[in-house]
Amino acid sequence: MDTDTATGEWTDSRDRPAARRFGGRRFGAWCAGLLFAGVSVVVGCRAADTDGVTPVPQLLAFLPWLLVPAGAGLLLTLLARWWTGAVWGVALLGLLAWFIEPYGKTAEPPGPPLADLRVLTSNVEFGQGTDELISAVRREKPDLVFVQECEYTCDAALRRELAADYPHRRAVEGGGSEGSVILSAFPLEDAPGVPGTMGMPGAVADVRGHAVRLQLAHPMPPLPDQVGLWREELDAVRDAVAGADGTPTVLAGDFNASQDHAAFRRILDTGLYDATRLAGADRTVTWPARTAPAFGVQIDHVLVSEEFAAHRARFLDLADTDHRALVVDLTLHGAG
Repeated sequence: MDTDTATGEWTDSRDRPAARRFGGRRFGAWCAGLLFAGVSVVVGCRAADTDGVTPVPQLLAFLPWLLVPAGAGLLLTLLARWWTGAVWGVALLGLLAWFIEPYGKTAEPPGPPLADLRVLTSNVEFGQGTDELISAVRREKPDLVFVQECEYTCDAALRRELAADYPHRRAVEGGGSEGSVILSAFPLEDAPGVPGTMGMPGAVADVRGHAVRLQLAHPMPPLPDQVGLWREELDAVRDAVAGADGTPTVLAGDFNASQDHAAFRRILDTGLYDATRLAGADRTVTWPARTAPAFGVQIDHVLVSEEFAAHRARFLDLADTDHRALVVDLTLHGAG
């Protein structure tokens, strides 16, 4: 027997290890509960088809990575022998696995092939990656190039270096992140762009005698104090492509959104397909480039209407920009 120095009472020292084990299990259960609660909020918003409020939109972008805290919580529940928590953790892991599956439908165009084309999209981070982009364009030889954050010096360099191969262009000029450019080897006609904080030009390309609507996407990122604006600009992109009136469409750029964002899924629900999914490369990381492909999220996309098939998608690591460029090979098909 020992004396408890705090109370002066006799205690049995054999009870102390059991008390410590109980305290450790209770602490583990509390930690697991906190992890599960945080993950549950994000997963709940995903299940409810809403992006919620900060910090949910930011965390939704990294939904697959929530497997880590959910798995850690499940391990803690097992060590703590908290069986109700274990059921909670298994349910969360099941929901995460379900939502990690690619979103949207896939289908082969029913009509005959009409034309092949290659599309490249790149965010050059305030123009810093312009030289690398020009080299990539010369190497990859895309037919259409969508460039985001192409400020004045970037715009001038593209005019100077690529005008011979891409005589047709539509641009919204601006400094910093506001400038955007579409370069085309095909003739272009004017088409309304999408109004936004950053430039989102549009055009109609004559692809070997077939009209194709082009739209560059670059809505605001979901910064903590600008989630409402981010949602509004993604909705504006959705409205623009929903009114394409059956014209084959290519919508490409930095969407600042992944398939785990409801606002992005609403764009897909207009009848568009993510070319990376069609080509078997969905969820490949495009941002941040400095941690790709080990960690990050796919927020750079090429979306196409049902008239297109996608055969291959590749991701290019360009120096001096925080985004990887995306190149996809497409085939335009006629009506079935």
